[in-house]
Amino acid sequence: MDEVLLLEAVERYLKGEMPAQEKIFFEELRKTKPEVDQLVVEHTFLFHELDRHAGVKAYKHSLYEVETKLTEEGIISKQQLQGKAKIVFLWKKYKRNIAVAASIAGIMSITTAGLIIAYTQKVNESNKEDLIGKWENTNTKIDKLTDKIQTSTTATPTFTTTPDYRATGFLIDGKGYLVTNAHVVNRLKTPFYVVNNKGDYFNAETVYTDNNSDLAILKINDTSFKTIPNLPYSIRKNDLDLAEEIYTLGFPRNVIVYGEGYLSAKSGNDGDSTAYQLTVAVNPGNSGAPVLNKNGEVVGIITSKEKNADGVVYAAKSMNIYKLLEAIKKTSDTQNIKLPYNSGLRGLDRSQQVKKMEEYVFMVLGN
Repeated sequence: MDEVLLLEAVERYLKGEMPAQEKIFFEELRKTKPEVDQLVVEHTFLFHELDRHAGVKAYKHSLYEVETKLTEEGIISKQQLQGKAKIVFLWKKYKRNIAVAASIAGIMSITTAGLIIAYTQKVNESNKEDLIGKWENTNTKIDKLTDKIQTSTTATPTFTTTPDYRATGFLIDGKGYLVTNAHVVNRLKTPFYVVNNKGDYFNAETVYTDNNSDLAILKINDTSFKTIPNLPYSIRKNDLDLAEEIYTLGFPRNVIVYGEGYLSAKSGNDGDSTAYQLTVAVNPGNSGAPVLNKNGEVVGIITSKEKNADGVVYAAKSMNIYKLLEAIKKTSDTQNIKLPYNSGLRGLDRSQQVKKMEEYVFMVLGN
């Protein structure tokens, strides 16, 4: 509901101007939306304060009229004030009323503005959907995972052989460093695994998490993982152009899935300058998937989509990866991550690019 319409509805509700059917609907809305109920409570308080102040003012006005009438009839006498003395008298008499009125008006403006902002933010956030997928059981994959857990020296009993969730991540350094979403690692319990396109499972751990950009860096911590000398794509530092074509690879299923689209806005949800808005088909499981342009540059990382709008997707800008590395350098001397700077995918057709990329995109899964 638009905030202006919401405020009008609250006022009509408190003044008893709502039709019966609308009133029933609005009261149900109060029960299901705490922010709407809070708005009604705040307005009720403000209306009561204004009514109380109006009553006090009316009472004082009545006393003043009685005093004036008695003075005119000669029953009482009152010294008439002149010039500055009269102004001072009036100021002293009414300054409290003026201050109260101004305070109430100010409080009402600030409270209303704050509630509108809070309500709008909550509505915007509630319309977003994180793209973590539910794991789909397959006997082959479960057998491989069971074998991995039984032979692992790092896994603990907290991980079962039947994962609950899956998402996506991709390599940014051939030594086993990957990027995924912060909301993915925040959801999964430790330990968790990453799986390559050949179905090989590797133990992984979180190196760094940034909730503001919704990105996290993982490290494959597994002796069976072999270092990859050169990644065939680069990480872009600057913004895309509006309408530029993009594609993504992720795991909305237990196999890698390709999707293509274009950049529809240079900012993300609610004007977020660290993200893009894309038009592309994604589904739960695509969280953390890389977004690439036609030159084979990683330009973004899928984070979420709009619940109520088909194809409206948000992606963290790839320049955030560089910011994460700067933050890691300040907190750890042990991580030496080197991003790929040259794209070997440039000039290849799309099917060739995808075929080369598949090796470096991983499923992230856990409980």
